Amino acid sequence: MTGVESPAYVPGHGLLRGRTAVITAAAGAGIGGATARRFLEEGARVLISDAHTRRLKEHETELGREFPGAVAALPCDVTDEGQVRTLFETAVAEHGRLDIVVNNAGLGGTSDLVDMTDEQWSKVLDVTLNGTFRCTRAALRAMRGTGGGVIVNNASVVGWRAQAGQAHYAAAKAGVMALTRCAAIEAAAYGVRINAVAPSLAMHPHLAKVTSAELLQKLTEQEAFGRYAEPWEVANVIVFLVCGYSSYLTGEVVAVSSQHP
Repeated sequence: MTGVESPAYVPGHGLLRGRTAVITAAAGAGIGGATARRFLEEGARVLISDAHTRRLKEHETELGREFPGAVAALPCDVTDEGQVRTLFETAVAEHGRLDIVVNNAGLGGTSDLVDMTDEQWSKVLDVTLNGTFRCTRAALRAMRGTGGGVIVNNASVVGWRAQAGQAHYAAAKAGVMALTRCAAIEAAAYGVRINAVAPSLAMHPHLAKVTSAELLQKLTEQEAFGRYAEPWEVANVIVFLVCGYSSYLTGEVVAVSSQHP
């Protein structure tokens, strides 16, 4: 299969001007970092968060040079309820309200189920599913009574498709999908929309460090375009889900994928 070159980067159009957003796991070059940049390019004020304090500070500094006064950072481990509460309280205290939340934090790994330990299983679910639950709950508490808001959760096509060695991650991401649908029904009463993206393969340096070259090649070959997604291509879909163009969309999981069955 011949790969298709990545498209040209899409410039901002002011779609999020004046809105305030919180993005978890937003340090560095992955989907969270790309989403922070896209939001800033669209005019939002952004509070980025991550459990990796050094990388978070570096990314805040980098974005701050390009978007002075529009970006701040606060470390947060989404497995710690106290830190989650502080993150959302800080966003509201500094900006008066919270318009957008992107729950991007997740943890993967590869282990066959027969060899998987309770600790491996529990750690992936605590970050990926329980962390999304904690942040969604905190976001809804902040948005309830303020006239609305939008939440986007990061799921994965693995939540639909079987892949060896991914039982814990797949179960967590399938849980994120179910959480998204149920929370959306409840949140509609507050004027809050909740959707999810389900990327297949978005390449970034951290993924390359924890995934074998052989597996990455195999996954890339399964994509219809013969290439992986750029993180900003996933971020573009997230922009769509939080802007006015998707005002009647809630409880949906949008696949960001060219992968064929």
